[in-house]
Amino acid sequence: MNRKILIVTGDGGESYEALYAVHRFQEEGDLPVVAAPSKRRLHLVIHDFEPGWDTYIERPGYAMESQLTFNEVQVDDYEAIVLLGGRAPEYLRNNTTLLEIVRSFHEQGKWIFAICHGIQILVTAGLAANRCLTAYEHVRAEIELGGGTYSTKEAIRDKNIVTAQTWQSHPDFYREVFACLKEGQLAEKV
Repeated sequence: MNRKILIVTGDGGESYEALYAVHRFQEEGDLPVVAAPSKRRLHLVIHDFEPGWDTYIERPGYAMESQLTFNEVQVDDYEAIVLLGGRAPEYLRNNTTLLEIVRSFHEQGKWIFAICHGIQILVTAGLAANRCLTAYEHVRAEIELGGGTYSTKEAIRDKNIVTAQTWQSHPDFYREVFACLKEGQLAEKV
């Protein structure tokens, strides 16, 4: 197939989401390309749930190399963008270059896939309005403040955007992701 897929993460990104994405796209014969603020070895993390904690805990995860910076991204080269979760989106959503990249994918009618806290980037880019989205439950307020409707489904598609709750949603999320990619680019630009 040889589709190029842009995967966005950074330090504090969810390790399992990053590795799963890269491996899953490779398994389909696609070319995943990891983009981050800088081109280097990224420090990823593992978020999990422990009894007695009101929120998730964080541990160091596997590392991953980013292959290009946001400034080097050429949107026309990619069929889709994947916004991963973890803690990285809380600072990545302030990167104006990344926000323009996400908006360009949207304007060109390309696929935008976001999981867990990756939806924070989507919301900051102004793409939540009038959309039905899902995310980690504690991102719900951001979706609603961004003008979107929060869904409790594991994964949901709204036009060219597919969102999912957490890494536990991978089966539902990637079934939807690959169904979209099989359709090709949307017929009309947004």
